[in-house]
Amino acid sequence: MKRTVRRAFPLFVLPTLVAFIVGFIIPFVMGVYLSFHKFTVVTNTKFVGFGNYVKMMGDQSFVHSLWYTVLFTIVSVITINVFAFIIALFLCKVFKGAKLFRTIFFMPNLIGGIVLGYIWQIILNGILAHWNITLQYDAKYGFWGLIILMNWQQIGYMMIIYIAGIMSVPTELLESAMIDGAGSFERLKSVVIPILRPSITICTFLTLTNGFKLFDQNLALTGGEPAKSSEMLALNIYNTFYGRVGWQGVGQAKAVIFTIIVAAIAFIQLYATRSKEEQM
Repeated sequence: MKRTVRRAFPLFVLPTLVAFIVGFIIPFVMGVYLSFHKFTVVTNTKFVGFGNYVKMMGDQSFVHSLWYTVLFTIVSVITINVFAFIIALFLCKVFKGAKLFRTIFFMPNLIGGIVLGYIWQIILNGILAHWNITLQYDAKYGFWGLIILMNWQQIGYMMIIYIAGIMSVPTELLESAMIDGAGSFERLKSVVIPILRPSITICTFLTLTNGFKLFDQNLALTGGEPAKSSEMLALNIYNTFYGRVGWQGVGQAKAVIFTIIVAAIAFIQLYATRSKEEQM
């Protein structure tokens, strides 16, 4: 059996490996190469060394979008996971219509980011019209609009992960805690949450990477307005590459830094998840 698996291993791995090389490795290497060049088309480049990276760090719009993205990610990670966990606890109780509610909460995750952005732009601008302002009036309105949108979209997905974790908690542990006199909060703190650590780790890093990679919703909801003050990192890279003549190399340098940040988060997630599994 082991010999058969070993013989078939290259057959199954090769297509995935080729797709990974063609779809990620080659574009990434080309991207790093181009980040050290000035160009308008990839067939006509001029080597400028670290000039693009120096220019990138001097770009105030990039620095602002970076910190704007960091702040957004912190707030969205906390709110999404807290609300998803609370809803998961509620929907794990046996009551009529629980499965229907789970489906309803999960459905927003199936809608595309561009569509969601325009839907929430109409809703939120309709509400703000009462005060004669829009989401583009100030960056803070766009910020909280994106927070509301991301919570509405992602809470259902994280809720499913938390529900799976809660359902895996052994009932005998909860019963033992009840016999020992532990109340609901004590059982949650001492029994449920420790067992849910892998789920918490996964949901935390999923929302973390989703926050950093946010693009479609930002483009549709605010477009970075007013004056690029609500522009997040991915949208800033897009606007730099396609909207500023002669800045394609700088945009590529931003993309390399962006890739490194997201990859670092992914590796930390992988390490943290493995550590939790080893502890279990």
